[in-house]
Amino acid sequence: MVEHRLARLPVFLIAGAAMAVLFAFSNRYGYHGDELYFVAAGRHLSWGYADQPPLLPLLARVMDGLFPNSVVGLRLPAILFTGLGIVVAALTAREFGGGARAQTMAAGAYACSPFLLAGAGHILATHMLDAFLWTVVGWLLVRWVRLRDDRLLLAAGLVTAVDLQAKFLIPVFWLMVALSVLLCGPTELLRRPLLWVGAAVAVLACVPTWAWQAANGWPQLEMNEIVAQEVAYAGGRVTFLPMALEQAGIGVGAVLVVLGVWWLLRSPELRPYRFLGVTVLGVTAVFWLSAGRPYYVGGMFALCFAASAVRLDHLLPARWRPALVAAYAVSAAVAVSWLPVKPISAYADEPYSPMNMELEEFGWPEMARNVAEAYDSLPPAIRADTTIVTETYWQASAIEQFEPRLPQPHSGGRGFWYFGPPDDGTASTENAGYTLFVGADREKLLEHFASVRRIASIDNGHRVNNLNQGAPIWLCEGRRGSWQELWPAFRHMTFRW
Repeated sequence: MVEHRLARLPVFLIAGAAMAVLFAFSNRYGYHGDELYFVAAGRHLSWGYADQPPLLPLLARVMDGLFPNSVVGLRLPAILFTGLGIVVAALTAREFGGGARAQTMAAGAYACSPFLLAGAGHILATHMLDAFLWTVVGWLLVRWVRLRDDRLLLAAGLVTAVDLQAKFLIPVFWLMVALSVLLCGPTELLRRPLLWVGAAVAVLACVPTWAWQAANGWPQLEMNEIVAQEVAYAGGRVTFLPMALEQAGIGVGAVLVVLGVWWLLRSPELRPYRFLGVTVLGVTAVFWLSAGRPYYVGGMFALCFAASAVRLDHLLPARWRPALVAAYAVSAAVAVSWLPVKPISAYADEPYSPMNMELEEFGWPEMARNVAEAYDSLPPAIRADTTIVTETYWQASAIEQFEPRLPQPHSGGRGFWYFGPPDDGTASTENAGYTLFVGADREKLLEHFASVRRIASIDNGHRVNNLNQGAPIWLCEGRRGSWQELWPAFRHMTFRW
């Protein structure tokens, strides 16, 4: 018990330091495009969306209501859950039998993971909640193995129910758990009534979202295909494992993940938890075979960190501990480097890279202002009859956030398309009004408008080549039908229409 108390101080110091770093960089650039979309989706609350369950838009609405127009305020949950995840990683090590040093090592590995720190901790995103809740479920399972307290299984079911409101990935984890315990025990896990009560709660919690998906043609399945295309662009299955290990942490994290799986499978001291090692391998295989994103396995990092930390604490000679501290320091530096530490000028005139998501954290106010300037340049008679439509859901969300005086923007991109088409008003369907269209290809637009001319371009003012830089702003006339008739043709789930 004394040893457990001693573990609290270093673990809380690590959690506090990680949260302080995240807070310091939380307003370095600005909103990410996804965050703007979550805020916009929060203004259109629904039981489901084309690209996600309902929890993140609801959370974004709450945070934007508490801290209006604040990037830092919106990101507070990501910072908080990162700190809590560090503590849960240490608690998992304690359940494996680890003392103060092992708990500190597990907490440090979590804080040094580029994905768990910079990926899940920097912005408000679905993977932020998903990774943390997987970590909690893993801890509850490890604790159940030690205590056989079935209330822990019910708690795991309730956590799963919450996670399913953010992402639909965790059923893969539970499927692998079931197969693993059938293979190597403890099979009694599957005979515990409270496990199935928790599972029933999780299923029932998803009914409204599934009903929305069914009523709208299951767009989430289409999103899975889009994800597979994006993964293929980034290297596909060839790069899946290297990228996953990189996200676990260059140095410490990657090594602890590999050793954690090995020791869960082979260590006599961890034999009761062997099914969790099989689960990690099974989940990784499923996401690898199905062309999932590498970070989908990030929710299992803490489990591996904890198992490794406990075994290393027992096996590593004292003379190696200074080297271990140095390895952690290097890993921490690498993880922090994934945060927006560079000045914006460092990206000037660099080639566009869709894999560099930091590029999409600035330029949004400027983009919205460019659209506002183009709109204001129109003669009053035309301006009064002009609709604003954008190529991507990020663009529409930014206009709504930064230029609320403009007409309500619309977009055919992903979930924004489901918010509905522009209003046809009382105008005739032929040659009805004007459309200020942001992005897209002129030839594509000419399929729906008689006249399309470029009147401006997007310029973020930093010479940074991101998704929006140089995008055209078109003035379209002679719409070939009502918006209700044309709107299905504008729907797309990719970034480029």
